[in-house]
Amino acid sequence: MKRALLSVSDKTGIVELGKALQERGWELLSTGGTARTLRDGGLEVTDVSDVTKHAEMMDGRVKTLHPAIHAGLLARRDCDDDMSALQEHGYGPIDLVAVNLYPFQATIAAGNVPMEGAMGKVDIGGPTMIRAAAKSHKDVWVVVEPDDYDTVIAGIDSDDQAQLRRRLAAKVFRHVSVYDDAVAAYMEKSADWAALPDRLIGSLGRVQTLRYGENPDQEAAFYGPDDPVGLSALDQHHGKELSYNNLLDLDGALLSLAPFAHSPRAAVCIVKHTTPCGLGIADTMSEAYEKALATDPTSAFGSVIATNGPVDEATADLMSKLFIECLVAPAYSQDAMAKLMEKQNIRLLTFPEIGGGDGDDNFLAGWGRIPEARMLRSVYGGMLAQTPPDPPFYGIDDDTWTVATERQPTAEEMDDLCFAWAAIFGVKSNAILLAKDGAVLGIGAGQMSRVDSSKIAVRKAADAELDLNGAVLASDAFFPFRDGVDTAAEAGITAVIQPGGSKRDKEVITAANEHGIAMVFTGRRLFRH
Repeated sequence: MKRALLSVSDKTGIVELGKALQERGWELLSTGGTARTLRDGGLEVTDVSDVTKHAEMMDGRVKTLHPAIHAGLLARRDCDDDMSALQEHGYGPIDLVAVNLYPFQATIAAGNVPMEGAMGKVDIGGPTMIRAAAKSHKDVWVVVEPDDYDTVIAGIDSDDQAQLRRRLAAKVFRHVSVYDDAVAAYMEKSADWAALPDRLIGSLGRVQTLRYGENPDQEAAFYGPDDPVGLSALDQHHGKELSYNNLLDLDGALLSLAPFAHSPRAAVCIVKHTTPCGLGIADTMSEAYEKALATDPTSAFGSVIATNGPVDEATADLMSKLFIECLVAPAYSQDAMAKLMEKQNIRLLTFPEIGGGDGDDNFLAGWGRIPEARMLRSVYGGMLAQTPPDPPFYGIDDDTWTVATERQPTAEEMDDLCFAWAAIFGVKSNAILLAKDGAVLGIGAGQMSRVDSSKIAVRKAADAELDLNGAVLASDAFFPFRDGVDTAAEAGITAVIQPGGSKRDKEVITAANEHGIAMVFTGRRLFRH
């Protein structure tokens, strides 16, 4: 008679599995609550303690850790010595194991779980059994997910079992790996060595398979944690399925918007190819959108847009005139949603955990990127990891800044400098950004030379017919030469904000003084490679 050992935390479908096996003449072995559930379902069950001849002990901590169980799982059916050893000790083969582990992840998800309580939910016997069964998958069925029960029964009735057994065994080792990673992550939480541990192990599940990658000849998929966060937590309300490039641009949009999380004013960021091509702040969302669009209306075609507050009907009317790939916001008014949904292809998204407001005065603190323990990036032959950058929040004073020039910035210039420093956070390096009155006027991004970025930012402003007289300039890193300042002065820039720290700072400051430009040093670089 074939024997199955069923011991599960999630009882979904376990009675049905037991009935299907018993109908096929299998004996059922079980433990604790699972045995009670099976008996309540009218099934005959043999307690594991009757097999081991040893009672459960230590509140059930030790029940399946016994040779009668593991010899039955690990015995090679085609090895005479193994089968003789089973017989000699009075043990029998176990041909199927259905186990899902103690709910560790669900336990810690409640938050503020003490170490003792968490460790009580670390399964020992379960992983040991399913690993043994997976190792012996040639002879033993192993199943860890209720969704696979019907598949296993169909497989038992089939003559072609090898590939299914192998797939289920592979799932076991992934399952245990994810489980162990969750335990390790909990133990590392808040530890000073946890951000960049000695060995980096990440367990991500496939959120969706994508049509293709950056180009049609590349395969792609999106992976995220079991507890959705960031892009994996987006709710899509309308439009086509998100693409690989959409997700990259959404990541860039939320990064760029993060500095305006605590701003009481509306902020809109327009992104193309992962870097902003427009950004504006205002008292209303519609005005902020108009400012953002004015930065570079040509590049905004086919863009991804993020807002830090609800989208109202007035803003939706303006947005409906532009081809937009994706729009992500905390919320939409009913009229705004109806207007935007008239456009078939626009993807409308919200962050469910952020919530939303009903009016323009309810902008949401906390909107933006959710903090990560670490940022990961693949490179040829490996992975880079770093702690995430803190956004330079607009509207929160930074007392580490210093004025390096003879002329102090005016109050208006200082407000523009604060805005420009926040706005440049999401721009690809080398980055130069021009701004005035809560609007970005020109952006130069991703150039090998900083002076080239300066020239591009000025040209972009000219192409959009935007006046740079009295505008300010932000640079994500120091000026290595004075030529960038000279270019800014020629365009009408009156104030500059940059990290400082170059060995030629004196030369750059001298150039600013010659042009009557006020220059602020932040002491912090904002590279984004």
